[in-house]
Amino acid sequence: MKLVIGRDDLARAAVEATGAERLAVKPVHRASRSFVNDQAVDLAELAIVTLLQAVAHGRPVVLLPVTTLGRFQHQTLVTMGDLTVGDIEGRSAGVRSWSQTTGVWMRGFLTEQYGVDLRKVAWTTYEGAHVDGAGDPDFVTRAPEGAKLQADFLEGRLDFGIMGNELPDDDRIRTAIPGAREVAAEWSRANGFAPVNHVLGVTEQAAREHSGAVCAAYDAMRKVVESLPRGTEPVDLNPVGFAALRGAVSRAAAYALEQGVLPRPVEFDELVDASCAALGVPASRLGG
Repeated sequence: MKLVIGRDDLARAAVEATGAERLAVKPVHRASRSFVNDQAVDLAELAIVTLLQAVAHGRPVVLLPVTTLGRFQHQTLVTMGDLTVGDIEGRSAGVRSWSQTTGVWMRGFLTEQYGVDLRKVAWTTYEGAHVDGAGDPDFVTRAPEGAKLQADFLEGRLDFGIMGNELPDDDRIRTAIPGAREVAAEWSRANGFAPVNHVLGVTEQAAREHSGAVCAAYDAMRKVVESLPRGTEPVDLNPVGFAALRGAVSRAAAYALEQGVLPRPVEFDELVDASCAALGVPASRLGG
């Protein structure tokens, strides 16, 4: 088997348990397009919304329920002026891709917590989805070829930006939600889970042909996660297993459907059933 996992601790465990070959792809999301469209590797770390889009568009990939990246998201909506989240309607906002998982989470908070009508925001995107055939809603504008989100934001062509790891280092930037970290912690506490960004996907073929190895990789990675020290966060940022991931994945799927990211609903039980069928195991084998 061939795998792409960004986290060294999880990748090491998976390789030791299976003898799989780890491919060096950095940043890890660069492997997503070839994984979901061409099944270029057997097991890959990918954004949860990319996995949901792949399933909705009929790609032969299934969920392996291991979180490789979970984090709070409310701080990712940023601005440089005196604006706050309450000013976003009627203003311009940029996001790398409409299907970017960070953007899906943040827009979900905008509608759910702040009553924002997403159609009243002038959205600009800079990339398409990783899944071939997935497009942007009709109220979203694609930036001209060569334009960059960070430059448009820093030079004042955008009032707001949704940015995670790509946030520029500039002292003028501040979060649009006052007390964003505390708001995020309270949201997670109230909902019982934190936003999940990245999980693991497996091709249906690899799941069928290498079920034992895939399950061994799951066991090894779960052991790594369970050995990590628990921080002070109100919820687990590294959930593993179907039961632990149900809340976050279900909410991400609901947000994505509302925002036109998915062409049809994707229920969590659909993901569980597909994984178990391909691997030939009961849900309990993978923390169900």
